Amino acid sequence: MKTQKLVLMAMFVAIAVAGSNFVSFPAGIARAYPIQHAVNVISAVILGPGPALLIAFLTGAVRVLTGTGSLLAFPGGMIGALCAGMLYAKFGKVWFAALGEVIGTGILASLVAVPYAKLLMGTELGAFFFFPPFIISSASGALLGVLLVSRLMRMNEKRLFN
Repeated sequence: MKTQKLVLMAMFVAIAVAGSNFVSFPAGIARAYPIQHAVNVISAVILGPGPALLIAFLTGAVRVLTGTGSLLAFPGGMIGALCAGMLYAKFGKVWFAALGEVIGTGILASLVAVPYAKLLMGTELGAFFFFPPFIISSASGALLGVLLVSRLMRMNEKRLFN
């Protein structure tokens, strides 16, 4: 079972990294990358908060090392994944995972991004600079994640009963 979990985690990292290269759209002054947020919701529901956090970290690391993401991939992805996993673990509802993703990335990570960007990126931008693209990206990705994980859960139920 442990090998299956590791393979699933690696698959989620690969989907998030590849998805960031192919699926994005303008979100104010930045671009939204909803696949990472969808993966956060799906992995939070299927694997829990710890693995979801690790998947977000590894995705951010691969994106930064390959030049396809900025340092903001870390707080944006990781805080949302952790909150999604924690809310799903507490309430057991998929929409709570989505809410955790939006709160974690859209609100908390946009606030964390301010000192983070100043310290590591040398830029002094306010929270309102990060809030619109973070909230748009996380909300669209969370919605996609809810749709996909709900479908996966229905498919699994049918498979169990047939």
